[in-house]
Amino acid sequence: MSTIVSALVSLLIMALSCGPAAAWSHAGRYGSASGGGGSWSGSSYRGGSASGGGGSWSGSGYRGGSASGGGGSFSGTGAYGGSATRTAGEGTTATNRYGDTATHATGSGQTSFSNPYGGSATHTYGQGTTATNRYGDTATHATGSGSTTVTNPYGGSATHYYGYGTTATGAYGGTVYHASGAYYPPPPAAYYPYHPPTTVNYYGSSCGNCGGWSAAGAAAAGAMVGMAAGAAVASANTAAATSSAYTAGVATGSANTAEATSTAYTAGVAAGSASTASAYNAGVAAASAVPSAYAMGGIYPTLPVGCISPKVQGETYYLCGNTWFQPSFGANGVNYRVVPTP
Repeated sequence: MSTIVSALVSLLIMALSCGPAAAWSHAGRYGSASGGGGSWSGSSYRGGSASGGGGSWSGSGYRGGSASGGGGSFSGTGAYGGSATRTAGEGTTATNRYGDTATHATGSGQTSFSNPYGGSATHTYGQGTTATNRYGDTATHATGSGSTTVTNPYGGSATHYYGYGTTATGAYGGTVYHASGAYYPPPPAAYYPYHPPTTVNYYGSSCGNCGGWSAAGAAAAGAMVGMAAGAAVASANTAAATSSAYTAGVATGSANTAEATSTAYTAGVAAGSASTASAYNAGVAAASAVPSAYAMGGIYPTLPVGCISPKVQGETYYLCGNTWFQPSFGANGVNYRVVPTP
């Protein structure tokens, strides 16, 4: 019985294979398809379509992309501008909408990539990958090495070892290392201490509150006050003596002859000169209380004549002879402290 069934099945297969191919079609909720005589076609409910026959095919997507091929070759274009082409026995080239291009030559074992900005990359099967950007920086990874090395055109380089860390060397030879997984806390925030406004002591004519920051500064301030007072006394005495003598000479000249007037005037001028010299000497004597050398740490309201203003490490100083002063800005204006040579 089984032998008879097998024979009948064989006869049916032979009869069907010798007859012409039957046409067919099918439609469903998502599209339709039909074929016959070695050809076929189909369409989707969204508008895409495809057809083929005689060893070739073509299709288009509902968004606008299309593709066609045959004999081991094909080409396609995306709806957004990308394209790809494969030629049998030669290779494949693909380009996206941004101008990036990838190429693979059949049998070469290499795939190359380039972008429109000058960057490129090449992968060689079994060897590794090399990439270069538009600025000349190059990255290389050898297959199975577990490391990637980057170099720049200025002589700097960096190497990352998988599972270990990264080592970088600058163009001048400086080297830094970062271990994988190691925690490096961020640097502490900068601390800017608060400096209250500087208040400079007021030195009155009596120098009753000259305690100040240093006794030397107070003494110097008192000496300067004395010098100013002496100069004022000298000026006042000179004016008074000169005025009195001149008045006396004029009065005498009015009562006598022109010769007497001249003699009296001359005597008045001489008396005024003598008084002037005496008063001036008194002022100079009072001013002589100023120290010949400024005390270290002393604070002075003014600078001597002929100072220069150099900058040392970004700070402003005043150099007066061999003495260095540093300005102090406070609520009462600018004062100057004697400091060591910076």
